[in-house]
Amino acid sequence: MLDRFKHFWQSVMLAPFVNLFIKLGISPDAVTLVGTAGVSAGALIFFPQGMLLTGVLVITAFVFSDLIDGAMARATGRTSKFGAFFDSTLDRIGDAAIFSGLVLYFAGPGDSYLYLCLTLYCLVMGAVTSYARARAESLGMQAKGGFAERADRIVLILLAAGFSDWFDVPVLLYGALWVLALANTETVVRRILMVRKQALADAAPS
Repeated sequence: MLDRFKHFWQSVMLAPFVNLFIKLGISPDAVTLVGTAGVSAGALIFFPQGMLLTGVLVITAFVFSDLIDGAMARATGRTSKFGAFFDSTLDRIGDAAIFSGLVLYFAGPGDSYLYLCLTLYCLVMGAVTSYARARAESLGMQAKGGFAERADRIVLILLAAGFSDWFDVPVLLYGALWVLALANTETVVRRILMVRKQALADAAPS
């Protein structure tokens, strides 16, 4: 759903940063690495201390690197298979850091075993969602779609964490985790069924 806004951010809001980094000779891979480090630090340093809003602000400042590095690669003609692989791999690390930080939050100041487990479930199912698509494509099939696309998952959890801390309304974060758990489950099941349908069609006699 949020992918439709990428062009706007890349061509309008983030264009000055893209041009500046290119002039400074910074590589897209370096932007990817720094962005992932910033996201991970924001989640793993601030979330476990109960500083959810601070963590969200730090993460947000670095998460735009995911748009900047791709725009830089296209602008400089430095797109490559390794760059795409590197970007996707570090995206998974950043996602894991965000949910791991929330797991530590619920193990500490959040003090909720139920939501610790629910956050772990969202972490695992988010990884399975990405794996299902990648594995299907490696087999020559498609497994896109579902309610829990990566951008939607990250935006929802960051908004919920930030506002729940800002307004001191924990139920916002609790509700977002339940929504994510259901959306992740729906997405994984949908992708499995999509691949099954394609596999059966391929195996059917001509």
